[in-house]
Amino acid sequence: MSEASAPAQPRLAWLDALRGIGALAVVAEHMTPWFLPSVRPQWFHLGVYGIFVFFLVSGYIIPASLERHGDVRTFWLSRVFRLYPLFLAVGLLVVALHWWVPVREAVERDWASVAGHATMLLDVVDVAGVADTMWTLSYEMVFYLMVTALFMVRLHHRSGLLAMLFAAGAVATGVLMTRGVLTGGWVAYVSCAVFATGLVCLITGRFRRTAAAVLGVMALTLLVLGSRVPWVGVAVLALMFAGTAIYRWERGEGRLWPVAVTLVAVACVPFWAIMAGWWWVQPDIWITTIVLVAATFAAGMALRGRRVPRVLVWLGLVSYSLYLVHHPLLRYFTWVSGDLRAEPLPYQLAMTALALTMVVLVSAFTYRFVERPMQELGRRIARSRSSTVPARGPAEDASATSAAR
Repeated sequence: MSEASAPAQPRLAWLDALRGIGALAVVAEHMTPWFLPSVRPQWFHLGVYGIFVFFLVSGYIIPASLERHGDVRTFWLSRVFRLYPLFLAVGLLVVALHWWVPVREAVERDWASVAGHATMLLDVVDVAGVADTMWTLSYEMVFYLMVTALFMVRLHHRSGLLAMLFAAGAVATGVLMTRGVLTGGWVAYVSCAVFATGLVCLITGRFRRTAAAVLGVMALTLLVLGSRVPWVGVAVLALMFAGTAIYRWERGEGRLWPVAVTLVAVACVPFWAIMAGWWWVQPDIWITTIVLVAATFAAGMALRGRRVPRVLVWLGLVSYSLYLVHHPLLRYFTWVSGDLRAEPLPYQLAMTALALTMVVLVSAFTYRFVERPMQELGRRIARSRSSTVPARGPAEDASATSAAR
């Protein structure tokens, strides 16, 4: 969802394929209730399946990206230019067309909402996204902040231990907490100020290590005390660090058993969690979904040396666009088409094909004219700054010169 790779890199094609599968699952979850309710699966949750596949992929590749560059500045410039342009474009479009189609009528349009969207920490600062899928970016951002902090203090190789600790934390928060205790607009305002200041420090190099630590602590605090459903948020981080642990194991830097422990613990949380009343977190459905996520990722790894269907690789390449634009587009489509749930099956199938074609074409367009140019701009800025500013690694502080990696 957050790190698209080019088809010219067959080594990572399997990750793109997994992103493509995850994106299609999320689109299907939002389409089936309104277009084809008769085919919506009830024995697992399509949306959670797709999102968790994304999270495992991010956990696998994001720390690898940071460690490959060895430069926090380059990493964050790539993140900013990768995530924000499309995120802001979709958000502004939804707000601008609210008079026509209120995509999410209950979402507040106030300054706290602006602050929450500015940091992407929506779900951990008690702010709802103007588009339905934006909430998951909160946990991506928390993960980025925590990985950066761990990298700066040289604890980033403890992925298996971290995965198990977060899994245990998911069980504990599930038993003890009904919802986040940090609520109110002030949380969004304070976190926005800290985030903006810290991001400037990370990119410019001033007080970078201190900024990384502060941002990491803030992210952890918001995750545990600010998430709308704390155990779900903590479980998400457990899965992401499980993805990192798989990466370590593949490189011979760790063992695989912490991943198994993590998955079992996360799968069992709904048995004890106070907040587990939704149908998709009933133990049988939740466990089935987790098993399917693990099986999908394992299959991807097992087949990573083989040729991957190009359509899946391409869908993975545009998966961030597909993920963000599909929900508003489907709302606009059904606003025009009317309620399709009672229509004959052939008509539903035809409208589903038409809507899916529209979503894919628009996603290709936004990738080509929004995502890719901004990613290239971010790389140019990173290269230009790298030629004038010494890269700093995890040993840096405010007065350090450089740390070679």
